[in-house]
Amino acid sequence: MKLIEGTVLRGESFDPIRGRVAVKGGRIEAVEEAETDSTDIVAPAFVNAHTHLGDSVAKEAGVGLSLDEAVAPPDSLKHRRLSTADRSDLVTAIRRTLRFMRKTGTASCLDFRESGVEGVRALRDAARPVDVEPFVFGSGDRSVLDVADGYGASGANDDDFTEQRAAAEERGVPFAIHAGEPDPTDVHPALDLAPDLLVHMIHAGPDHLDRVADEAVPVAVCPRANTVLGVGRPPIRDLLDHTTVALGTDNVMLNPPSMFREMAYTAKRFDVTAREVLGMATRAGAEIVGLDCGLIEPGRRAALLVLDGDSDNLAGTADPVRAVVRRATALDVDRVIT
Repeated sequence: MKLIEGTVLRGESFDPIRGRVAVKGGRIEAVEEAETDSTDIVAPAFVNAHTHLGDSVAKEAGVGLSLDEAVAPPDSLKHRRLSTADRSDLVTAIRRTLRFMRKTGTASCLDFRESGVEGVRALRDAARPVDVEPFVFGSGDRSVLDVADGYGASGANDDDFTEQRAAAEERGVPFAIHAGEPDPTDVHPALDLAPDLLVHMIHAGPDHLDRVADEAVPVAVCPRANTVLGVGRPPIRDLLDHTTVALGTDNVMLNPPSMFREMAYTAKRFDVTAREVLGMATRAGAEIVGLDCGLIEPGRRAALLVLDGDSDNLAGTADPVRAVVRRATALDVDRVIT
């Protein structure tokens, strides 16, 4: 039995308690209030709800470009770089990004992987020696579902994804799709596909929000990447009032996949509470695809982020939840347990 002591952010409301988390066989056995001298802060490890890890071969290359120039299929800078990347270099680049994610507290990510079956296999190879669990949304034709965890579509205006949606349903795996990123024209067509996850929804209007609520479709938002690409601000408050909202970092070419940076940006620029942001960065992404992490409660997988609450940055904080969301950085990470 391993005991992790300190201020524990327990359960769905992340209530801070002084105590310990008991871990056995990689699972949380108990969360207990107890006297402790530890100044550590114990939080759930992050679930990054939207990444494009293949972009690790083109870091900073898309900054200053429009959405279409940077990332739109099939002729953007991103897709040109991916098509010419050596496989070994691609795997190495993705692996290094996964190592960075691990160091910054991420236990899992929901990745949209380009390049069909081979793209999924490259990500699996990259992740094998790293303690980060990617949930892989594959692309291309339906055969990608032989190796992927779900299907990730670029957008309803890009192609007809009816066949891929049907294949995902047949296999009982999730179908996700970008929507409302450049404009609102693809939102209703995306919803017509009955997705399990929408990504971005920057231009979601009242009719879209009502439909998302009625159909209980969760949304992943990526506000930093949206800012870099100049496509607008997602209506995060409105989305939270209608559905489950998870937080992602999007393209590695545009921003480092640091959930600390994404949380702080979101908390300081949108009408959201620190607890809402922490939920977006942990339990929401896990719930969307059925991962057994994202919360500190008995029975869950022990995916934990331990921060040094006595670091020069965090010492003396009045609110540990706000400290994790608004203030903490990779320098405050004591260890990540997965």
